[in-house]
Amino acid sequence: MAISFTFLSVLIFGVFEVCLAVYAYHFLGNAAHEGARYAIVRGSTWTSSCSGYLSNKCTASTTDIKNYIVHRSYPGILLTTDNICVQYRGPVPGSATTSCNAANSITGDNAKGDIVQITVNYPFTFNLPGFRKSINMASTSQMVIAQ
Repeated sequence: MAISFTFLSVLIFGVFEVCLAVYAYHFLGNAAHEGARYAIVRGSTWTSSCSGYLSNKCTASTTDIKNYIVHRSYPGILLTTDNICVQYRGPVPGSATTSCNAANSITGDNAKGDIVQITVNYPFTFNLPGFRKSINMASTSQMVIAQ
């Protein structure tokens, strides 16, 4: 009884942890998509800058995009701006891509027709009795800037 109960409880907790990992990965994908969507409708053709991450009709900076993603309510997932990478590249294949450095900051423009790519990283930890493993999850979304 003790051996089978131990095995069964570890199995049940393992299923819960896998479900939490799938949940986290789903919301990472959603966060990347929402960040890219926020960026493509706030390109460089707008005439005013944003006064906050919820502002409308403004040019979104990298900081605005990161803050928008962080302030989305994802229950149980704590995102920080350090976990988010925003990259821009021109519409021509082979054009230069700005890359994120260790601090996940960028340089580049967000002109109409450019591609914005949002990558969201999240360290997920499996917590099972006697087993603790951390994995880094990432999700990327890219879209063409429309305005």
